[in-house]
Amino acid sequence: MATHKTDTEHFTLQRSGDFVEPVMVRIPEGWFEMGCATGRDDERPVHRVWVDAFELAACQVTNAEYARFLAATKHPPPLHWDDLSFNHPEQPVVAPSWFDAVTYCEWLSKKTGRRYRLPAEAEWERAARGGEEGKLYPWGDAPPETLPDYAARWKTGPEPVGRYAPNACGLYNIGDNVHEWCADWYDPSYYARSPERNPQGPADGRRRASRGGSWRHHIKVSRVAARSSISPEFKYADYGFRIAREFRG
Repeated sequence: MATHKTDTEHFTLQRSGDFVEPVMVRIPEGWFEMGCATGRDDERPVHRVWVDAFELAACQVTNAEYARFLAATKHPPPLHWDDLSFNHPEQPVVAPSWFDAVTYCEWLSKKTGRRYRLPAEAEWERAARGGEEGKLYPWGDAPPETLPDYAARWKTGPEPVGRYAPNACGLYNIGDNVHEWCADWYDPSYYARSPERNPQGPADGRRRASRGGSWRHHIKVSRVAARSSISPEFKYADYGFRIAREFRG
């Protein structure tokens, strides 16, 4: 995986005085094998899932993007907003609650006339796999320690987005940097009864699902099938989000 340095201007599709609409990547409709037979209990059973076409942001929502939301809405800033380890404009915003992330999506939807939202777990995993079945990571089966500059990255916080090569779908930092909120409620046994088409998670619960690895963990990059979850009101410095959008064919 080659180094790919860039900046957030590269990922800006439309800009106005009070919002930034990011570059979105089309994820085609199709079947894939969701889960991992050798992973944790909540990743089993591996099951066949159909996901309709949708769009997913090339990058995690950045501080620069989130700042426009805060300025326009007077929404309370997240924890660590003024912390030098987390407030670079090109870093992903950290410590929004699930509710904050949903409010951001609703605000951007009103501004643009397009429906922005958090991705479902099934959508996230299909996109992270990049069309590869049965692989452990977005790039294949090689361990994370083989990534370029792995030992030097993520020392005190997440890195600016888009610094290294994307996965096969064109998604940057998919599986690393910060955990990404998903739309679903979390249930460790959900896969045993998950519908075959466009699963949206259980109808209710106490924790919201999240995907991807974090700068704060010993192993910085998560397997594509690995699941995590926390209560939706929690605000942690290793949590952020990436937005999805309905596809217009």
